[in-house]
Amino acid sequence: MASPAIRIRTTADLETCVRLLAEVHEASGYPVNWPADPVAWLSPWEALGCWVVTVDDEVVGHLIVTAEGAREALVERLFVEPRRTGSGLGRLLLEHAVTFARSQGRHLLLDVVASRDGAAGFYRKAGWQEIARTPIDWAGDQASELIRFSAPPLSS
Repeated sequence: MASPAIRIRTTADLETCVRLLAEVHEASGYPVNWPADPVAWLSPWEALGCWVVTVDDEVVGHLIVTAEGAREALVERLFVEPRRTGSGLGRLLLEHAVTFARSQGRHLLLDVVASRDGAAGFYRKAGWQEIARTPIDWAGDQASELIRFSAPPLSS
């Protein structure tokens, strides 16, 4: 695989990102509920930053970091093209999010639907710690809890 690169997502990337999101939804059920307006869903107003990961200048993954109060931030809309799952691109995006949040003086969190064992396992393997579970009713039969994870502490 060619060297991946992370860059700020542009408006021109949105069509590709929606296509990738549809592939991810088909392959893994993320997001649990397909958004009525995928472009708007990928462009939340509270975003502190939106990035894509590219390989050979082709967009193959996506990440948003949003504000969560004054001192915290949330990883959102993190996905990688299904055929590239397991290639390290998701972890690269996650590490970028941690670095960005820390540069903003924010602690990074993320939420994952409890029924998404693959996603929860990915975050645990990356050193994220489960800190809470919240009941949800918006996932239908897919899940009844949302797991909140906290970014790993800074390495010494």
